[in-house]
Formats: sequence, C-alpha cells, structure tokens
Amino acid sequence: MSFSDWSQRVRILVAVASAVTAVLLYAPVGHTDQGPAGAAPADANEWQSWIDHTVPKPVLPPAPSPPNAQLSPELASLWRSTLSPASGDPLFDDWPSGLDALKPGDPIEVRDVTATAAPLAGVPISRALLLKFRTTGASGGASFGTATLLVPAASWTGPGDRPVLVNAIPINSLGLQCTPSYAMAHGVNSKFSVGDLFPPATFLALSRGYGVLIPDHEGPRMAYAEPRVAGHVMLDAIRSVRNVEPNTLGQSRFAIGGYSGGAIAAYAADMLLGEYAPELSGSLAGVALGGLVTDYREVAHHFDGGLASGILMVVALAFAREHPELLTQLNNLGEWLATSPVKDTCGDSNGILGITGVPIEIATNNARPLDTTVAAAMFGNSDFRDRKSAAPLYIYHGMLDIWVPETESLNLFADQCSRGVPAVYRSIPGEHTITLMVGFPGAIDWLDQRLRDLPAPNECPAPKPGS
Repeated sequence: MSFSDWSQRVRILVAVASAVTAVLLYAPVGHTDQGPAGAAPADANEWQSWIDHTVPKPVLPPAPSPPNAQLSPELASLWRSTLSPASGDPLFDDWPSGLDALKPGDPIEVRDVTATAAPLAGVPISRALLLKFRTTGASGGASFGTATLLVPAASWTGPGDRPVLVNAIPINSLGLQCTPSYAMAHGVNSKFSVGDLFPPATFLALSRGYGVLIPDHEGPRMAYAEPRVAGHVMLDAIRSVRNVEPNTLGQSRFAIGGYSGGAIAAYAADMLLGEYAPELSGSLAGVALGGLVTDYREVAHHFDGGLASGILMVVALAFAREHPELLTQLNNLGEWLATSPVKDTCGDSNGILGITGVPIEIATNNARPLDTTVAAAMFGNSDFRDRKSAAPLYIYHGMLDIWVPETESLNLFADQCSRGVPAVYRSIPGEHTITLMVGFPGAIDWLDQRLRDLPAPNECPAPKPGS
C-alpha cells in the first residue's frame, strides 16, 4: 500500500476522531452523566439537542429517491450522499434497466477477467468470469449482483460435474472498489485487501480441482452485514453460474464457507434457500460458519459503547443504504459522519474505526436508538433463528471472542441439532482473529469432504428420552 493511501486513511481516522472528541469535550457539563451500566444518559434527549444546535446540518445536493422507494427530497438527498462513490467500472456502477423482466439469477453481463484474476488465484486456472446478474434487494425489489467464477486449469476427473466452493469472503467494507470481484477484474489496487486471499480457501479449493465462486455479497450498494441482500446475492450467484455454464457446472454440488462477515452471507444463503431458491436444495452439500452473528439485537447492544461501537455505526450506515428510513434517526453529527469519507472505507480501515468506544446515540436523535420501532423492524427482518438449515453444518467460534459472544454459535448448534440437521461444533481457544486462522483448517477439510460427496458427520447430542 502506498504512502498516499495510508495518508488518506489516517486523515479519515483523524476526521472521525476529531468530530467525536469535539462533541465529548465541549458537550455541556452534567449532560454526560450515565445512569446504570449500559443505560443511555438520563437526559440524552437534551444532550442530543445540544449537538444539533452546535453542529450545523451538512449541505447536500438534491438527489432522486432510490428505485422502489419514494423518499422526501431531504431524505433522498441524504441517502444518495451516504452511498459509496462510483468504482469507475460500469459493470459495478450502472444500474441496469429492465431488471423486473428478468428472473433472479439471470445473467446481465459476463466478462472474461482471466488475465487479471490469474495472478490472484495461486494455481493455474483455465478461466475467470466476472458475472453480473439479477438479484433481489432487502425490501424485495429487483436489484443486481456481481460475483467471480474461477475454474482451475486441471480437468475434473471425479464423477459428475465439477463441484464448486462458494467462498464468502468477509468483505466488511463500504466502498465499491473494496469488493473482491473488483480486485479480480482490476488486479491489485489501492483498495485491495489481503483478506481476499487469506485464509487461502480459494487456492486450496482450486488446487483440489473444484471451481470457486466468490460472490460480492454486500450487493451493489455495499450493504455490509445486511443478511437478506447477502443471502440473495449468494444464491443468485449460484443460479447465474448454472445459467452461464450449463454444460460443465449445471449439475454441480456446491458448498459454502464463510467467517465473520462472510459467515453472515453463508448463513443467510442457507436459511433463505428454501423460500428463495428451493430448486437449489439438492445441490447444497454443506455450509461452514465461523464467528457468526445470529441475534442482531443482542450483538448490537453488546457492541454499543464498547470496543466495537464504531463497527456498529458502520453497519448501521450500511443497513441504511437498503433501508433509508434508518437515516431519520441521525442527528446533524451523524449526517456529517455518514456523508464523510467513511462511506468509502474498506475492511482494514473499518476495523480501526470500529474501536471508538462511544455509544451510538452520539450520532442519533433518540436516547435509545437501538430500541426504536425502526430498529426493532431491522432486527426482526434480520433474524433467521426460526429456520432450519438446508444442508449439514460445520460451526466454529472462538471461546475468547470479545466481539461476537460464543453463545451466538452455541445456540445455533443446539437449535439446528434439535431440528434434525447433521452438525459439527468446534470451540476454538482464541479470540475473533485467532479463531479465523486456527479454525480454518478444520472448516476447509470439512467442506472438502462435502464436495467429495462423503456423508456428513453428525456430532449432535442424542435426544433425551421422551423428547
């Protein structure tokens, strides 16, 4: 990474830190007293009113409403100003006309990106295809998705069509140039993330003869952690592969693996498959999930005001790209932050920005922004815990994870076992990042066995008598 790139990221950090620090330092004395641990300030509404009287609203250009929504002129202007800047590549930037006439998974554009993707594949490949296809947004309207399909140079010698690993990379970004298919299409660039290559799931799968599908699961608006967007893009990427390569991959087995932000996408695809893409049920051989969030409400409260409070703010901004009504909860400071260069950050910057330690209400106009009707609707729409997995599961989590509590994965394992899903659970002796590294070998070996069509092991406890 060049010095200028680091300088830009430092400037973003300084700008955000300065804005937050100014509010904390110059807020009226007595207005920051906290009630019981974890509670909002007793007089938070007055404190937030002071922010709006002190910090002017940003002046934003007029803009149209998003497709499939009618917003007030002020809200439309704010919404447009929070989106990622264009990537400069029309395939990622241009919203196609006539999407409603297409079926989910129908190809819109296919580009051969073998020349730029080959150096990133790690092993010889025969081709790499950048796919643009019709998908469905969080609110049910027609949208588009992108993904990259990598096919190894070695011929497939096993039975049936070549299996495909769907690698849900933890993108964790707000900028369009941060998405993995942009790197595959344009090579290493200033926004490139080494997280696209490590752990080496793509390399190992290709070396074993499997195809690899890498969906840009945050969707065209980079809606980080929005599970319906992610699940739809993942499933429609598989449909698109079947449509584009019917003779070689039309009947392939697929297995999905993801960690953290990638686990959200893998989990959503699994839980939405039955209602959204039932024709894929017999093709999904297994799903591996690590460091997963299943209860957005619980984790949001866990993040708020703590070490990961900034990540909560970034995710809220990303959600608002698909749910503009969330922007009505921002105060003037929140509008400045949402329209700042933060909206173009990648995962490596967001990790640093996440460590702010300030409660989310500093940027909102409500004393308890996580308990509003709007927030409740978002949490409810993102909760898939009442569903049964469409495939066997491999679940792993760090027993020392301070970001996402291990109870998230333990509860998922227990619930899916009770529903009769063959499942394996691994508790890893590490925190979130260490678990990614230590838990990866077990997850990739389990996925390899599913792609080889071996029976899935079941380590669920035996049902109690009479249950």
